[in-house]
Amino acid sequence: MKVVGLLLCFAAALGAEEAPNIFFSRTMPGAVPAYAQVTLQRDGRASYRESVSDPDEVPLEFQLRKTEVDEIFDLAAKLDHFRKPLESGLKVANMGMKVFRYESGGHKNEVKFNYSQDPNAALLADWFARIIESEQHFINLERTVRFDKLGVNQVLLRMQASLERNRLVAYEQFLPLLDRVVANQSYLNMARDRAGALAAYIRSNNASNGGNKGKEAQ
Repeated sequence: MKVVGLLLCFAAALGAEEAPNIFFSRTMPGAVPAYAQVTLQRDGRASYRESVSDPDEVPLEFQLRKTEVDEIFDLAAKLDHFRKPLESGLKVANMGMKVFRYESGGHKNEVKFNYSQDPNAALLADWFARIIESEQHFINLERTVRFDKLGVNQVLLRMQASLERNRLVAYEQFLPLLDRVVANQSYLNMARDRAGALAAYIRSNNASNGGNKGKEAQ
């Protein structure tokens, strides 16, 4: 029995080691945030950070939908899992230094670029830009829900604008905060109404988010 248990543990550890993940970071001084990074596992688990050196930063953890994850990993495969350069070499403005890294089974491929002419690189960069945008909305909503009830409606307006432009991903992470606003009469009525409408939209689209498509952007 002990031998079987050890074999099962070894198999589980081997499977965990071989599970692929994609890392993305963007560095652009003067932007908000100036640095952001996302790590996405093949099963959809993801984490978001805004620092590479702050030991006290607790990364945001969330779950992407299967359709979102499949498209991201398909784009990585089209880019040969970042084995080839992506930088265009053209003299263009600073559009933020971006890093793609693919890890699987102990192997790691990484590529850096400011601007790429590869349409798949543009699409993949945009997927991660949308993830960053979504986590920024989450951070702002969580902060205002806790500390600035009068500011919640403005945050929801900006979040709604991103949603209408197809810029939000991982919708479900917002539901606990939206439900909290709806249930608490200390928030403005317009904020509660907007939170309720957003929550209803997210729930109605819970099983049909496959229409999200990345848009070309650097």
